[in-house]
Amino acid sequence: MTAIWAHRGASAYAPENTIPAFKQAIEMGADGIEFDVQRSADGQLVVIHDETVNRTSNGVGKVVDLSLEQLRRCNFSNGFVGTRHVQIPTLKEVLELLEPTHVTINIELKNTVEFYPGMEHDVVSLVNEAGLQDRVIYSSFNHFSLANLRGVVPPERLGLLYSDGLYDPWKYANQFGAGALHPHFIALYQPNYMWLCHEAGVRVNTWTVDDDHAIKHLVSLGVDAVITNFPDRARRVIDRPWL
Repeated sequence: MTAIWAHRGASAYAPENTIPAFKQAIEMGADGIEFDVQRSADGQLVVIHDETVNRTSNGVGKVVDLSLEQLRRCNFSNGFVGTRHVQIPTLKEVLELLEPTHVTINIELKNTVEFYPGMEHDVVSLVNEAGLQDRVIYSSFNHFSLANLRGVVPPERLGLLYSDGLYDPWKYANQFGAGALHPHFIALYQPNYMWLCHEAGVRVNTWTVDDDHAIKHLVSLGVDAVITNFPDRARRVIDRPWL
């Protein structure tokens, strides 16, 4: 059955990539949670999507230039009603929250606009310390970053993110040594995409799918996971497709 992964938590209902968003995703029955990791100026692994805090907080500046203490002063409530001061979480805090749950953990390594040397291995070390290595999938748009993890984690723990057209991506995944593709969902409309991926032993976890009809169609194609901002709606669509 197609799994439901909450995109940056239940980000349609709570500030993205925050503890409230992750808690709400769990309450809504998400099978997995996707979030992004970067590194602060003082070397702390923090959970945030953008390379700056400008969009998602009341602060200004680049994550790489701000210490954890400075980042903690920013309010990441991002205009959501009923939220007060929401702090940026560290990766360690998020892993501690998710450890007692059942959810799959999809960590996106944000080694794209800003490059954080050695971040991949630091993330893996924290995951291993938490005993969560069998529940984590590492993904990135920077495939050079993921290549640093080949031989460090099993192939099934690597997911290749991409948004544009990729020729024979199932072949590329096998050649690269990744067990999963993480394409934008439009890519799945390519004829026989899902069949060819599964024939090649490659799983497909697609993003970001918020439309009920699109979710139904992707489920009918046999996609392995849909990454969505609305895990509750996706759960309803998948569990009760006749409605």
